[in-house]
Amino acid sequence: MSGDTKLHIPVEDKTAVQTDTPKTRICSECGSTRLMHDSEAAEIVCMDCGIVVQQKLADRGPEWRAFDEEQRSKRTRVGAPLTYTIHDKGLSTTIDWHDRDIYGKSLSPGQKAQVYRLRKWQRRIRVSDATERNLAFALSEITKISNNLNLPKNILETASVIYRKAVKERLIRGRSIQGVTAAALYLACRQCGLPRTLDEISQVTTVSKKEIGRCYRFLIRELNYSIPPLKPSQYITKFSNQLTMQGKVEEIAHKILGAVKELKLTSGRGPTGIAAAASYVASVLTGERKTQREIAEIAQVTEVTIRNRYKELVERLMFQISI
Repeated sequence: MSGDTKLHIPVEDKTAVQTDTPKTRICSECGSTRLMHDSEAAEIVCMDCGIVVQQKLADRGPEWRAFDEEQRSKRTRVGAPLTYTIHDKGLSTTIDWHDRDIYGKSLSPGQKAQVYRLRKWQRRIRVSDATERNLAFALSEITKISNNLNLPKNILETASVIYRKAVKERLIRGRSIQGVTAAALYLACRQCGLPRTLDEISQVTTVSKKEIGRCYRFLIRELNYSIPPLKPSQYITKFSNQLTMQGKVEEIAHKILGAVKELKLTSGRGPTGIAAAASYVASVLTGERKTQREIAEIAQVTEVTIRNRYKELVERLMFQISI
């Protein structure tokens, strides 16, 4: 190896930092600004002369380590997440009613009066204007309807975002809050592919089915949403759960719907009628027979509809039962 060989060290290094405090910005020995932060030794070292400029640094990071994104997301603790179901997105604080300090001791009468005034003004400033009052009432209505229908969390969040967009576009003026909230919830169900009908939503609200449909079409038109039509397969799981049928029945019903789709028998038919007829045929084939009236009550269609769709399936499909 020749003596002319030199090791090149770049001037800018990723570990070289310039701290904000004046004491560690410049090396006290040689005046260099090329400082390196050694996180393992908790020191700041000059890269020119090697003197330790600062030592025993406090680690301001977390006490845990993560080696991939999944571990980092599980171990990160940053408080409650943001949510669109609360008018202030869950960022405001609440003063409780216990009237105790941090050590659990009761407050003096003067302190109680002061905390009472603080609590009162805290409630007042959380809802400052008419828009926030509207949001607070409407989002509570959406949460109440969602709880009555046992809808998942993503539906509730999506409906809250839709209503916030409607408020931002000033589409609420002249319409009832209950009607728009019910329509936003129905729109969220359609957008997320969850089968819920207008009748089901109108049963848990004080708004008629006609008003919910009118508000739904208005939101679709004004917010430029593109909602795909419902598929019969989306109703199969719902009907199976409500009729307490086995998983084999649901599997056969999905196979029947696949064959029906290939034959294009779903064109011009309601998805609930096709799904109800497929569930009825599957229950007959598996021996777990349900009456047409039971399925009609769950699917909210007439028995005549199920009977007509059932006849079409039997005529066009060839069923083979293995004993």
